[in-house]
Amino acid sequence: MEFKLTTLDNGLRIAAEINPDVASMAMGFFCLTGSRDETPEVAGVSHFLEHMMFKGTDTRGPLDINREFDEIGADYNASTSEEMTNYYAAVLPEFQDRVIDLWSDMMRPKLDTDDFNMEKEVILDEIARYEDVPYFRTYVKSMSVFFKGHPLANDVLGSRESIGAMTAENMRGYFERQYSPGNLVLSVAGNFDHDRFVASVEQRCGDWKPFDVHRERPDVPGNFETVIETDANLTRQHMILGSRGPSRTDDNRYAASVFGSILGSVTNSRLYYALVEPAIADEAMTYADTLDGAGAMLTYLSCDPTRAGEVRDIFTREIEKLVAEGPTEDEVTTSVNKIATNVTLGSEMPMGRMMMVGGEQLFLGTYSTPDDILQRYLAVTAESIHDMIRECDMSQFATVTLGPAESL
Repeated sequence: MEFKLTTLDNGLRIAAEINPDVASMAMGFFCLTGSRDETPEVAGVSHFLEHMMFKGTDTRGPLDINREFDEIGADYNASTSEEMTNYYAAVLPEFQDRVIDLWSDMMRPKLDTDDFNMEKEVILDEIARYEDVPYFRTYVKSMSVFFKGHPLANDVLGSRESIGAMTAENMRGYFERQYSPGNLVLSVAGNFDHDRFVASVEQRCGDWKPFDVHRERPDVPGNFETVIETDANLTRQHMILGSRGPSRTDDNRYAASVFGSILGSVTNSRLYYALVEPAIADEAMTYADTLDGAGAMLTYLSCDPTRAGEVRDIFTREIEKLVAEGPTEDEVTTSVNKIATNVTLGSEMPMGRMMMVGGEQLFLGTYSTPDDILQRYLAVTAESIHDMIRECDMSQFATVTLGPAESL
């Protein structure tokens, strides 16, 4: 594989990983914008705008966009998080020019008022659907509690009230503030003609006007309260417990991922044997949420409402033991091996590499090969994990629970 980085005069970065030994290519636009960049008046606009990118341009209508993606056999989609919005597709190499033309056109959308008003109903319906998903409700509440007073507390979907009050003009203003070419990375990986790719992108995107974009990165206050939300219609008790964790730029993020696997992998982890295997809880999962200038270690638990207090006490016991003693070398080796497999499997497809290359370039401005990433995980030791646990002070955590129980 060969990596090449090209920056157009307007600031658009093209991060390209060329691999002639694969049979497909994947490309995607990554924009450094998400719910953390929104004001309360436009809460949910980043995700809403993601939808509107598929509603047409000055030269294509929504049916044209769908038809053209199908004509080239594309595997395509988009997503929005607290941190970024990305738009991507995987195609066969012979459709390189067509997929560039399609996405570059879509990245300058029409944002028609009638289309906006129609899509608003789709967004409101999506909010209603997610309100039926207990994990999602618990996650959104846990972010608002742990990151209280910080932009990361913002809900990606917004609220019924904010979406209902939003106007097409609000969205156009947000687009003009955030979608500067200098706030974008175009990532491409796989089997493609690099020189032709860059020339094609420059022809289609080189006249996009640049402007300054600023993201606030305040310190995370760290709120460690317990919040209990009751819902008598649920049959399980859902909990998310959050403590401080490393950010995207912190070298400890690799140790944090291994720690998450040791504590709460779905099999062969401490919480699995303490909670799931003896049927005290039906789910227990821990992961590192590494973010831009911040981070959290999150554990999701699901159990019978009558055992919620017991489940939290067992979680607390396991955390206290790890804080005091750290993990064993055998636990580290097992977890690193699991992560190494996942990293390798994800790297075997151009889509996986495109995602990795684009995200790393967007947030870090760097490039890592799959072997670079594997070596960083292989360098994690029990001692480095123990240091990370103490540095983040994981003995403190916020607790958000949703279900029939009125107390823990």
